[in-house]
Amino acid sequence: MNIGIVGCGKIVSQYLESFRRLEGVRLAAVADLDPERAQAVAEEYGNGVRALSVEELLAADDVDLVLNLTIPAAHAEVALAAIAAGKAVYGEKPLAATTGEARKVLEAAREAGVVVGCAPDTVLGTGIQTARKAIDDGVIGAPVAATATMVTPGHERWHPNPDFYYQPGGGPLLDMGPYYVSALVTLLGPVVSVVGAASHTRSERTIGSGPRAGEKVPVTVDTHVTGVLVHESGVLSTLVMSFDAVATTSSNIEVHGPLGTLAVPDPNHFDGDTRVYRLDGSEWETLPVSAGYAGSGRGYGIADLAATPQGQEPRASGTLAYHVLDVMESLLDSAHTGKAVAVESRADRPAPVPLTAKQS
Repeated sequence: MNIGIVGCGKIVSQYLESFRRLEGVRLAAVADLDPERAQAVAEEYGNGVRALSVEELLAADDVDLVLNLTIPAAHAEVALAAIAAGKAVYGEKPLAATTGEARKVLEAAREAGVVVGCAPDTVLGTGIQTARKAIDDGVIGAPVAATATMVTPGHERWHPNPDFYYQPGGGPLLDMGPYYVSALVTLLGPVVSVVGAASHTRSERTIGSGPRAGEKVPVTVDTHVTGVLVHESGVLSTLVMSFDAVATTSSNIEVHGPLGTLAVPDPNHFDGDTRVYRLDGSEWETLPVSAGYAGSGRGYGIADLAATPQGQEPRASGTLAYHVLDVMESLLDSAHTGKAVAVESRADRPAPVPLTAKQS
């Protein structure tokens, strides 16, 4: 599968690293609103990669799939343009800034007969997949509850251009929530309803690094969001996402069952230890790696998509990303109305990933 990248910002380097070693994908072209940035990426990667305008990339015959690495507010616009050009699309999360925009992307893809995939593909790594296998194997019994916690004092401390984190489509839930909610759905199945609360503690943030250090950016989104997700299986997941807290000793994700508790590794990473505390145990034990793409990184979801038989949903699918976005948007709706909100969309729990070394 020949790949064209639109958007050559900070995250592109992680995809380039994976593309150098993945089977089944070839980087053909890159584009950015800043032509010099696209040219720099093309020169860094080599191997005949061309720096093009966005229009040229969408029209290129040797681009099968557009990797959309633009800011969240532009995700839908770029995806729809790629689909109109007959290209498959794989986007960074979230699928779009709103469920309304995301729905248009999926509808356009169905009409055009092209595939849509979306990050995060971290859930395909050995960390989350080993935890999933433990659940499927009954290590903790039937799950009854889970917790997911992400706190940080804010990305403006390290990101030189953090504006979009504090605009619609940003905030801790829409920025980091996709990793955690995607992991929870992968582990425990789809969500049917939510209840939430949120706060907005500061009206501006100060950039802490780079050429704009000291500059203030406005905050127009909630920066601390918490709530409960009710899974179709009956499991209750408690979620905390914050740009307002300094640190936590909580596990990123814990899953509780009658026979034990799983401590699941950071869903923003592809690997990490899955630990279990058994009902009859006396201490935490680390489970051996037993599932997932070993040594994986950003872009493995594209290789998985490329290897998925025609007519089947890839594991990191647009349908899953839409459900995750719907869950998060519903949680924010609940936070603002003070009422429980039903989640209308559904996504099948993605197929498990056997332990696989998917690299050349």
